[in-house]
Amino acid sequence: MIVVLEPGVQSTLQAAPRSGLRRAGVPASGPADPLSMALANRLVGNPLDAVTIEITFGPAAFRFEAPVQVAVTGATSSVSINDQPAGPHVTIDVPAGAQLRMSAATAGARLYLAVSGRLAASDVLGSRSTYLPAGLGGHEGRALKRSDRIGLEAGGPAPRLATPGDLILPPSSAYALRAVAGPDLTGSPDVFRDTAFQVSARISRMGAELAGAFPVPANSALRPSSAVFPGALQATPEGRGFLLLPDGQTTGGYPHLLQVIRADRHLLGQLRPGDTVRFLPRTQAQAEEALHAKQALLERWLPTFRL
Repeated sequence: MIVVLEPGVQSTLQAAPRSGLRRAGVPASGPADPLSMALANRLVGNPLDAVTIEITFGPAAFRFEAPVQVAVTGATSSVSINDQPAGPHVTIDVPAGAQLRMSAATAGARLYLAVSGRLAASDVLGSRSTYLPAGLGGHEGRALKRSDRIGLEAGGPAPRLATPGDLILPPSSAYALRAVAGPDLTGSPDVFRDTAFQVSARISRMGAELAGAFPVPANSALRPSSAVFPGALQATPEGRGFLLLPDGQTTGGYPHLLQVIRADRHLLGQLRPGDTVRFLPRTQAQAEEALHAKQALLERWLPTFRL
């Protein structure tokens, strides 16, 4: 059993996303940063899409009532076990009764806590991930609160591991995201190349608002809704941008200007207010090449992971 002592700004149970349900209006959910979740699970010997605790910003603290192994990845934070330092991106042995604490993140937005074994979470529509707007999956379909108790079916001991250094991408305050043109962009995506946009305080698992002057196509308020996906950049009537994350809607009426390529989409989960974002235009062929290159890099350590 795991007892939540401090849940941070928002902590949820996340695992594999829901698939094949967007036509029914059900978003994928799942981790905002799937690569960090997979790396954490790898360190404790779990399947790469096993349930983890996704912690937004922190600080957070948990008590473990049985001996386990844990790993923390994602945003930059100091980690301790019973007030003794324990690093991120390594397998950590936790004795029964011990407390694990993570400080508030100093860069990046989300931490991932993986625990050896199987965390109890409700399976709804083929996934145990939490979808907060509809109260699906996870722990009672909601964010974790103080004194929550999360069931755990302990796994066997895993070898102590550390994430290879070339797979650790420390979160930044400035991001360059490769993107292809969206269906509603008029003109060339090169208009975005030399402009930096700032992430506003309006950010959640549904999406992140970007301050700046985005081009709004004529008659955009009259266009019908159409399918959108995580990584879509839409322009609001005020000329701001909105980047969709895993809990974002399945259809939208705002113009879809850009689509962040699949190889870079995991980075969206680490955006935080005040960060700057630049978009690097890419063709469809270049996007496919980038995806293949990143998959090849990850494959030796995460052989079953797919971006």
